[in-house]
Amino acid sequence: MDRYFSAFLILVVSILIYSCVPVQEEVITDVELDNTDKILQKIYDFQDKGMVDSLYVYFGHADPTYRYSSAMAFASIQDSNALSKIYPLLKDNNQDVRTAAAYAIGQIGHPSGETLLFNNFERSDSLKQWQESNSAILEAVGKCGTEKALDHLSKIATYDLNDTLLLLGQARGLYRFGLRNMTNALGTQRMIDFVDNPKIPQSVMLYAANYLSRAKYSPLSEKNLQALIRRVNNSESSALRSALVIALGKTKSAPAMQELMDLYEREKNELVKCNIVRALKNFPYAQVQSIVFKALRSKQLQLSQTAAEFFLSNGQGTDGSVYLRMSRDSLDTMVKGTMRRAANRHISPIYEAVNTQVNNELRYIYRDTTRNIYERADAMKALGEYGWNYRFIFSNGFNHKEPVLRTATMEALGTIASNKNFDRNFGLGKKQVKKELSQYFASAINGNDPAMKAVAAGILADTTLNFKAEYENSSFLYVAKRKLKLPEESETLYALEDAIAAFDGTSIESKKPEYNHPIDMELFNSLPETPQARIETKKGDIIVDLYPYDAPGSVVNFIKLAKDGYFDGKTYHRVVPNFVIQAGCSRGDGYGGLDYSIRSELGKKYYDDAGYIGMASAGLHTEGTQWFITHAPTPHLDGRYTIFGKVSQGLEVAQNIKVGDIIVTVKILN
Repeated sequence: MDRYFSAFLILVVSILIYSCVPVQEEVITDVELDNTDKILQKIYDFQDKGMVDSLYVYFGHADPTYRYSSAMAFASIQDSNALSKIYPLLKDNNQDVRTAAAYAIGQIGHPSGETLLFNNFERSDSLKQWQESNSAILEAVGKCGTEKALDHLSKIATYDLNDTLLLLGQARGLYRFGLRNMTNALGTQRMIDFVDNPKIPQSVMLYAANYLSRAKYSPLSEKNLQALIRRVNNSESSALRSALVIALGKTKSAPAMQELMDLYEREKNELVKCNIVRALKNFPYAQVQSIVFKALRSKQLQLSQTAAEFFLSNGQGTDGSVYLRMSRDSLDTMVKGTMRRAANRHISPIYEAVNTQVNNELRYIYRDTTRNIYERADAMKALGEYGWNYRFIFSNGFNHKEPVLRTATMEALGTIASNKNFDRNFGLGKKQVKKELSQYFASAINGNDPAMKAVAAGILADTTLNFKAEYENSSFLYVAKRKLKLPEESETLYALEDAIAAFDGTSIESKKPEYNHPIDMELFNSLPETPQARIETKKGDIIVDLYPYDAPGSVVNFIKLAKDGYFDGKTYHRVVPNFVIQAGCSRGDGYGGLDYSIRSELGKKYYDDAGYIGMASAGLHTEGTQWFITHAPTPHLDGRYTIFGKVSQGLEVAQNIKVGDIIVTVKILN
């Protein structure tokens, strides 16, 4: 009996003790994004509207999803006044939140971020618990740090090959410094060591190679030059080779030139060959021209176009008639156009008969209405390579009904105005010609075409051309500025403000477009986790996976435009070999869109592979209807252009698109 009583007593006491313990709240430890989450939708809306005070409220929320998303919002808002609120999140108990805070601080780019980033780097992380946030800190320092931070970052040599994220953070940080024209010998050596070590992760090598292709640094030693050659020859990555051949070209050394020419013969990848041709511009024309002529005859369009652009930029007068002859060869239409322009630029004026011949041919092409509009535009721009065409260009193109040709007209006049041999070309007539050109530019700025205004303003903003002396004052620029239709003419606004600053000797801080186009949350709420779009062209289909959590406004905007049929029949108006194809312009010249703008959404996505789809812009928060697809990794675009998807099928179609190709339609698949 005592035994049963004792058991009963223990049970009663246990119940009493348990009843006194408060119920524990569930601790949420993971970031889980769900487009049907109303709070997450609210955060995206606050980001879209730039409502920083409302976002601060979520910095202390129990759910890390909301802390993460509200912190990441400031990577796009980029308000330095928010830094004091963001800094504490670098000590958050959730790594994703710390990473978002570090990324946002880097995006804001204020020097005050340097010390706090370094102070919150987890140095005693033997369990590698905080490697992702530590990596983000290293990169962020490269976006906002001083020379002192660069020195510190360059000296880090303690990470082993298993510390992939830390090595990547260091490489990205040094690369970001390089894009800001901040380099030192030790940092450059670190990047060469990354490239030269075959055991280094490919992701790290990619940023090191792009640093070497883009940053400005002291001439390389023979040892380092051999390291680059070794990696070019031994790497299976076309993206890596593509960046490193540009770096080889920058050395301007004889061994580098020979290596590039030999590599051209061995290389199988068209895009790498494009960059080899670009790299050859650093060497004597006579020694490399044979390779470039071979590239010009390639059946691979991007390579042929790159070669034509080489001759346009680096050609010589002795080959001017050859360029004209090549333009009549069996080349692609757009390649022929570039070669005609090269001919007109480089044929010496003393060869009057040949000059007359090429300019008559260009005038004929421009007037031929049966030809592709972009071929005619190229002919107009080619006419601008011979200054005495200026009156023909103005009278035949200034009031043309086609916006693509009006824009080409202004670009041709700009080419004439900015020619370094302007005075010599026009001799005693130079004052009269400059006066007439200034009248053309004023007429464009006083007109109604935003593209013509922007191009003309860009010419006037160039103080080396001294067009300011041709006008009484800058009042006409202010009048044009007041007449702009904003936000769709933001690019024209910035060009006019640059011209005003050049005329008045003042600097103007352009205002970001006001919030004017809300995210359709009902549509966002209905999206699957990975929506897909099919971009149909006559060359094939391109399937794109969209990223609603990284760029909700951009994805919803793209889907709505597609469903409305906006993209149907639009052209790819811009193609840069081994870089991007661009579409979505209502005019076909890169200056068109609709009467609204959307916000930049600069989430933690990277242009570290081919096939990303991003929003074109003229600056922060000026996006609208235009987008691009990358041919190759383009890490210099990281954190500057919204990534809202990636090609999952049909990349080869995107890489075969040329200017003037048409989008049949864009269909949303799910």
